[in-house]
Amino acid sequence: MTAPIRIAVTGGAGQIAYSLLFRLGNGEVFGPQQPIILQILEIPPAMNALQGVVMELQDSAQPLLHDVIISDDPSVAFKDANWAILVGGMPRGPGMARADLIAANGPIFVAQGKALNDCAAADIRVLVVANPCNSNCLVAKANAPDIPADRFFAMTRLDENRAKSQLARKAGAPIDAVSKIAIWGNHSSTQFPNFEHTEIKGELAETIIGDRDWLEKEFLSTVQERGAAIINARGKSSAASAANAALDSLRSLIQPTPPGQWFSAGIASESNPYGIADGLIYSFPLRRDAEGNIGIVQELNLSAYALGKIRATEAELKEEREAIKDLL
Repeated sequence: MTAPIRIAVTGGAGQIAYSLLFRLGNGEVFGPQQPIILQILEIPPAMNALQGVVMELQDSAQPLLHDVIISDDPSVAFKDANWAILVGGMPRGPGMARADLIAANGPIFVAQGKALNDCAAADIRVLVVANPCNSNCLVAKANAPDIPADRFFAMTRLDENRAKSQLARKAGAPIDAVSKIAIWGNHSSTQFPNFEHTEIKGELAETIIGDRDWLEKEFLSTVQERGAAIINARGKSSAASAANAALDSLRSLIQPTPPGQWFSAGIASESNPYGIADGLIYSFPLRRDAEGNIGIVQELNLSAYALGKIRATEAELKEEREAIKDLL
């Protein structure tokens, strides 16, 4: 029998985790033959709620789910973990500036980075979902010096999925007809969903849609502001779609990328081919090869318009890094 792998998930009593945990247990990501052990972290006030989630996981009777371990101690939750999905963080409250959110979350990811460094398995991979995910990922990576930098990823797949959906609806095409859309930069309102290389049914999206003004204005702003629009509509932040994007991210990191395709995630910016400053977690178009290597798509020609957008989001990430420099 295949040995189980250990998947650590933080914020286990929250809405995103509630939409995520059961789908991990049914084999959607790691396959129908791979058993898993879930190791779930929560803060002490939420441990009772997490017990209820565990009861539901038990009641789901998923054969691949061999055990569930819960704790409010990161060193327990991350012990021998092969994957860590960092969902838990302080949410942005009414009137809270982004800089305040970054400062509030920083210490959480200092502690989690140190625990990952000390306790996780040698092959640990880390996906940061909690916002601001780029800066949270940077803090976790900086505090885990023994883990290779290329094991850390910040989730921008939700933005990619939102962009695909908007383009497909505009073109009257199915979602799977849209390819080569990538999110550049920060998971924030400065992100750049680069439509210039995107294809719909094998043709350039700009040709199919035939409306550059819509692409530069309505499309861009809709993707950049989608999270806020969902909060305004339902009174809560994205949860099911964020969980779905986390699963999509994991699959893209585990499975070889189909020829001619790519996916989005934030990674360490060192030695990138597009001149983005070192020392950031920056979202690029990525590919995974058959040997498991994950690299930036190299050959893209960027227009002056695109370069302006990717520099703007780079500048924001530099500002965020300055705000957390004492934690790095």
